[in-house]
Amino acid sequence: MKPMAQLAMVMNLDKCIGCHTCSVTCKQTWTNRAGVEYVWFNNVETRPGQGYPRRHEDQEKWRGGWELNARGRLRLKAGGRLRKLATIFSNPVLPELADYYEPWTYDYKNLTEAPAGDDMPTAAPRSLITGKPTDIVWSANWDDDLGGMPEHLDDDPLVGRLSEKVRGQFEEAFMFYVPRICEHCLNPACVASCPSGAMYKRSEDGIVLVDQDRCRGWRMCVTGCPYKKVYFNHRTGKAEKCTLCYPRMEVGLPTVCSETCVGRLRYLGVMLYDADAVTAAACEPDEKKLYHRQLDVFLDPEDPAVRQECERAGIPHDWIEAARRSPVHALISKYRVALPLHPEYRTMPMVWYIPPLSPIVDALAASGHDGESLDNLFGALDTLRIPVDYLAELFTAGDPEPVRASLETLAAIRNHQRRKNLGEEEDPGIAGRVGLSGQDLDDLFRLLAIAKYGERYVIPSAAAGDARSLEESVLGDGCSLEFDGGPGMGGPFGETSGQPVPASVETFHALKERQTSDSSADKPGGRRVNLLNWDGNGRPAGLFPARRKKEK
Repeated sequence: MKPMAQLAMVMNLDKCIGCHTCSVTCKQTWTNRAGVEYVWFNNVETRPGQGYPRRHEDQEKWRGGWELNARGRLRLKAGGRLRKLATIFSNPVLPELADYYEPWTYDYKNLTEAPAGDDMPTAAPRSLITGKPTDIVWSANWDDDLGGMPEHLDDDPLVGRLSEKVRGQFEEAFMFYVPRICEHCLNPACVASCPSGAMYKRSEDGIVLVDQDRCRGWRMCVTGCPYKKVYFNHRTGKAEKCTLCYPRMEVGLPTVCSETCVGRLRYLGVMLYDADAVTAAACEPDEKKLYHRQLDVFLDPEDPAVRQECERAGIPHDWIEAARRSPVHALISKYRVALPLHPEYRTMPMVWYIPPLSPIVDALAASGHDGESLDNLFGALDTLRIPVDYLAELFTAGDPEPVRASLETLAAIRNHQRRKNLGEEEDPGIAGRVGLSGQDLDDLFRLLAIAKYGERYVIPSAAAGDARSLEESVLGDGCSLEFDGGPGMGGPFGETSGQPVPASVETFHALKERQTSDSSADKPGGRRVNLLNWDGNGRPAGLFPARRKKEK
C-alpha cells in the first residue's frame, strides 16, 4: 500500500440552476488575458447537448483518455511514443476554434460615434481574434436554448448510444446542467501525453498543473485529455488549464467557482487513496466495473491501520483529520450518492457528481398516484423524464444500477424528511431500503441541504502551513498566469517570446490577510490593494484622489 492524499470536489446537480456565475468568476480570475479569449476553465453545459468543445465526448474522433491493448495494459488512445514522435510538429487530433467558438465583443463605440441618420445604430459583433465583423454561430453554452429539442438529439454523443425508445423520451425532457472543470485525475492522460514533461501532478495534494517554463506548445495534452479541459494559448504558445485555484487552496480558501456558487452545490475535501492500486483499477476490462474499482482505490480514514500507514508515508496529521471530516469522502464512499464523470476514459477522475432527481413527486401526483409513497417513488425512477440510462452513460459507463441507487437514496431523504416535518412517526424501513440508518439520512440531508461553509469546504490547515514554501517569494518565482507576459510566457513560441520577465504582482497570503484584516490599507503597514480584493475599508493610496487640506 502506498497511501496518498488528493484534494477532490463533488457537485450536486440537483441544485445547479445554470446561472454560470462560477464560469464568469473563474473567467475573470484566470482567463481574462489575450490569447485565451475562448478558454473557460469552468463551463456549465446543458444536457442533452453537444458540450464544450462540440462533441468532446466522442473519443473515436478526438482520441482522448486511455484504452487497453491486446495484453490488457493501458495505452493512450491517441497513440504511444512512436506516433507522438511522428506527429510532434503537426498534431491533427485537435478541436478547431470553430469547435470551441470564435470569441467576440460588440462594437459599442458605434453607438456613440455613428453619424446622425434615420436608422438606429447598432453594436455589431466583432471577433476578439481578428477584430473584424463576425457572425455569432456558437458559444460555450450554446445548448442552453436548444437542449432537449428532437432536431438536435443526434448531436449529443451520449444519445447516440441509447435505444430509440429512450431517445424518443427526450421530446418531453427538461434540461439539466453539468458544470465542468478539470478532473485532476488519479491517472491523468494529459500528463502521460506531454512530451516535454510540463504537465505534472503534485504529490502533496494531487492537483494537475502545467509548468509554463517547460511547456513547448506541442499540444499533445489537449488531445490526451478526454474532457478537453486543457487549452492552448495561441499568443504565448503554452498550454493552460484549471489549477483548482491552488494558491487559494494552499491558504485554506476554496476555489473561486466554489466560493461564488449561487446554489452552494460544490463540496471540497480530501480523499485518501492507494497509489499502488490505481493502475490495476484503471486496467479493469469491464468498463461498467470501473466505478466500483475506483471506489476500491479509496482508503477509509476511520480505519486505524490506514491512518497509521498514512502517517508512515509522511501525510500530515491535519490532512488525515481533514479526510475524516471530508464531505467529499462522505458523498463518494460512505453514502455513495456521488458518481464519476465518464469513468470509461480510465483516467480515474476526482471531480464527482450527484445526479439530478427529476420532480418525481409532482409527476406521480399528476398521474393519480400517491407521490409521497416510497414504493411509488422507487418504482417510478425508471420512468423519470431524465432517463436513468442517459445518466448512466454520463456517470457510470452505461451501468444504471449505481445511478438508480443514488437516486433512491435522494428519494429516501425526501420521504424521511417529509415524515419528520409532518410530525409523523419515523419509519426505519425508509432508510433500510437504501442500506442506511435514520441518522445517516439526517446527516446526508444536512450535508446536501443546509451545510454551512466550514462543512462544505474542509481544506486541511496543513495546506496553509506549507504554502509559503510553494508560493512565490522572490522576483520571477510565481504563478505564470497571474498577468500578461508573466514568467514562463517568454518561450520559443507565441507572440510574447523573448520578452523580459516582470515582477510578481501579489501573493495569496497577502490577499488572505487583506480580506481578513481589520486595518485599512492607508494606515502605516497597510497592505497593497487593488479593486479585486479591496474590502471597502479606508482610502488606499492611488485608488482615490488625495484629500485637500482645509484652509485655516
